[in-house]
Amino acid sequence: MQPTRTRFIVLAGLCAGAALAYFVRNGVGPAESTIRAELGITKEQSGLLMSAFFWPYALCQIPAAMLAQRMGSRWALSLYGVLWSLATAGLALGNLAVMIGSRAFMGVAQAGLVPVGTTVMARWFPRTSQASAAGAFSGFMSVGSIVAAPLTAWLVVSIGWRWMFVWYAVPGVLWAAWFAVWFRNRPAEHPAVNEAERELIGQGERTGTNEPGMVPWRLLITSPAVWCLCAQQFCRAAGYIFFASWFATYLQEARGVTILGSGWLTTLPLLADVTGCMFGGVLSDAVLRWTGNQRLARQGLSAVALLLCAGLIFSAWFVAQPVMAVLVISAGMFCAATANPCLGATVMSLGGPHVATVSATANMCGNLGAAAFPIAVPWLLAHAGGWNAVLGGFGALYIVAAVFWLMMKTERAA
Repeated sequence: MQPTRTRFIVLAGLCAGAALAYFVRNGVGPAESTIRAELGITKEQSGLLMSAFFWPYALCQIPAAMLAQRMGSRWALSLYGVLWSLATAGLALGNLAVMIGSRAFMGVAQAGLVPVGTTVMARWFPRTSQASAAGAFSGFMSVGSIVAAPLTAWLVVSIGWRWMFVWYAVPGVLWAAWFAVWFRNRPAEHPAVNEAERELIGQGERTGTNEPGMVPWRLLITSPAVWCLCAQQFCRAAGYIFFASWFATYLQEARGVTILGSGWLTTLPLLADVTGCMFGGVLSDAVLRWTGNQRLARQGLSAVALLLCAGLIFSAWFVAQPVMAVLVISAGMFCAATANPCLGATVMSLGGPHVATVSATANMCGNLGAAAFPIAVPWLLAHAGGWNAVLGGFGALYIVAAVFWLMMKTERAA
């Protein structure tokens, strides 16, 4: 009997949800200069608006994962999709204070996406396919960002940013309704999964579906591997968020690109991120199958890729032509993205029955970095050398992340 392929429909559903979540969360960046001009706010206030998502998103990671353990992944992700859609619509309503509140609520609503999604992949995929699944999941996050960048720029010009956010709220509600009706928490519960597919998934179920019970917080907090995992995620997320916050403004001010041009150019590093995530997942799983060496397949690949990324970002300093500079930066982002699925697979291996909690902890630290960097950019612009200093700090973050990957030893923490 041939295994059914229901697990791939599950993955497609997760990828669609990830794309929609990143689509709406990144809708502010390409419209930043227009919103700032219409509301009469400063760049510092714009930085607060863009970072407002990430503080509650970071701090609610663990509570959202714990709520999902009580509700089950099916109902938790469906609820989160409806809530982040309502928050998106709220962005159309008001002044700076209302928009900051809506961004913060969106952060709360999306906090469970990555830890719960990682738990679903651990339950639905065997170990030797988990990096590939994580690569697709991570890649489709950037698919949402890619679509958001030019579409937002076009809609801002065509219908205005307020109506744009109203329309952006609709797809998430439709996705949540489908997910609630079709998805099941475990392969054994889904009528479309046959015995051969359950047997194929088997190892993933054994490592990821046991009831987690009490979270061993003392063991997690004292684990060097968890600390390294969180530190590298802080640096990588802080670097990545440059594209979802200030990159379009950087292109407009430092490179003289128009708002529509910056919207299109912003898609290039994001497209590189998508392809890098998917390539990295397949490569990491292939190295694991060929060598049986998890440290080489996960940590080694990540460290090399991040160092290559930093080198390419620094070299963009010397490229005067805007499109070529963006292409060089995009090549760097392709390298950096190969580490994304390695993170997901490492969490699945490291977390045992506490995959959601370990994922939530790492993602919390990552988004603390993502929250800090948009605020740091105006300070770097004013006091540290302008956009060159921003680009330098952006590249340095990936070097530090590579060091933490090399320091990591992935003994099970929980």
